[in-house]
Amino acid sequence: MMFFIFFIFGQSLGGSSGVPSSAKAIAYSELITEIKAGNIKEATIEGERITAVTSGGAVLSSTTTLLDRGLISDLIDNNVRFDVKNPEGPSFLSQLFISWFPMLLLIGVWVFFMSKSQGKGGMGGVLSIGKSKARMLDEKSNRITFADVAGCDEAKEEVGEIVDFLRDPRKFQQLGGRVPHGVLMVGPPGTGKTLLARAIAGEARVPFFTISGSDFVEMFVGVGASRVRDMFRMAKEHAPCIIFIDEIDAVGRQRGSGMGGGNDEREQTLNQLLVEMDGFEGNSGVIVIAATNRADVLDKALLRPGRFDRQVMVGLPDIRGREQILNVHLRKVPISRDVEPQVLARGTPGFSGAELANLVNEAALFAARRNKQIVDMRDFEDAKDKIIMGPERKSAVMREEERRNTAYHESGHAVVASLLPKADPVHKVTIMPRGMALGLTWQLPEHDRVNMYKDKMLEDISILFGGRIAEELFMNQQSTGASNDFERATKLARAMVTRFGMSETLGTMVYVDDDQQSPFGPTPSVSEETQQKVDAEIRDIIDRQYALARRLLEENRDKVEAMTKALLDWESIDADQIKDIMSGNPPRPPKYDIPEKKNRPSDPATPNAVAPA
Repeated sequence: MMFFIFFIFGQSLGGSSGVPSSAKAIAYSELITEIKAGNIKEATIEGERITAVTSGGAVLSSTTTLLDRGLISDLIDNNVRFDVKNPEGPSFLSQLFISWFPMLLLIGVWVFFMSKSQGKGGMGGVLSIGKSKARMLDEKSNRITFADVAGCDEAKEEVGEIVDFLRDPRKFQQLGGRVPHGVLMVGPPGTGKTLLARAIAGEARVPFFTISGSDFVEMFVGVGASRVRDMFRMAKEHAPCIIFIDEIDAVGRQRGSGMGGGNDEREQTLNQLLVEMDGFEGNSGVIVIAATNRADVLDKALLRPGRFDRQVMVGLPDIRGREQILNVHLRKVPISRDVEPQVLARGTPGFSGAELANLVNEAALFAARRNKQIVDMRDFEDAKDKIIMGPERKSAVMREEERRNTAYHESGHAVVASLLPKADPVHKVTIMPRGMALGLTWQLPEHDRVNMYKDKMLEDISILFGGRIAEELFMNQQSTGASNDFERATKLARAMVTRFGMSETLGTMVYVDDDQQSPFGPTPSVSEETQQKVDAEIRDIIDRQYALARRLLEENRDKVEAMTKALLDWESIDADQIKDIMSGNPPRPPKYDIPEKKNRPSDPATPNAVAPA
């Protein structure tokens, strides 16, 4: 279209010069010579162009100048019949185009950018700016059911009656019952809120409209409200159906908050959403499901009965839920017989469904790098270590003394943890640098913990001190590697005294005020004298647990030495090898091949080559 306009524009500006296409262009001096020789029969002067016809019928063309006053005399003296014409000016079309060209250019640029911003070509993008961006999945394209959702049994029970209503609404209506207009799913990211909403539509076999909260808000006031109206209009045409709004906090934040009273466009969009959900017009057969991890910032009008009057908590899965989620994802990859989902579930406390899916994917990638046909337990263990601790820093240069000190440090943690009755079992010990750590002792809980108990917390403090004590006893030195251990032990002891009422001396009283925060943490809400007693009680707990850890390591020097030797030989040992060492037996060989030691970079000749802590 633009090419055609510029073509017309060029043709209009060029116009017609009146010169025949067969005319031969010659120099002006040659034309004067021909005139004086009497070879020119007739001529036509048009502006600065002169066209002459010779006695033989040839047509000549040249450029003249109005300053040549003798040209007319030469024509008259040589009996040349000539005519003078005014030059043709621009045509009406070209004059019109020249006057309107800037405006047409601006309109064309505006149309181009508006079509790009709407993701459509031509004028359709501009005219559809107020149309809903919701994507519809019909019954055939949405194959997700409750069988594909695991780890949130309580949430599935909560939304089960919505499926029954969509299948048979008369069952509820004849008893005067009313299914909630809206369901708000609240939970941390990655727990499966979107997947559960799709499963509801898949089970009920109804259309499913999905849109993000940010898709409503535009720079033009009123566009979001128009999109809300259009979305509900489409939903009513396909009722019964489900509308799913992801991240609704982008548009449903509390009105009037922030500087200047809030955002007019967002608030108008929220107002329209409130009216559509529970206004004068009923939305029978249309159920709105929304998801957010920030329910605390939503407008109260959005959460009242008649709108999002039911909140479904979709939290992090427990150990049984994690095993169920792993079983769902393990169906998609070929696995070895040694893969134990229950062990993986124990080793992934706090993982969401998305993180468990990533664990299976990372394990498959490890197997592919090793040119395997199936994914085995080693791949899952390596994937879990990478996700939790970071990738191995195989290129880290460590002196032999550095490796030995790290081995004693981690052995101290592991031996103390293995000797204490309430501590979680030690699952793995490694001196392979990962992330910011030079080594790691990993305890694997046998079950998820809801509460922490005093005896368990005291033992955790002793385990944290085991690394530094082992350095002192076996290496006769102290390193900075225990700084994080001391920080965690001090925070735990302070919480026991000031928050949890676990001090026999100070009793059941809270000694910090969370409402009075400072850059250094909660501000003490007690007198200076009481604060001194708090500090003394914290010091007493730390000293007693430090002494306990030191006594255990002094009594079990042989186990620390055996574990250190195994770590220096193999770099990582597992739970079975740790049990062998603690029972006084030689540790069994590793399950998997250990890369040759020569592949591990070391530089004993360079005393300052130390891996970063």
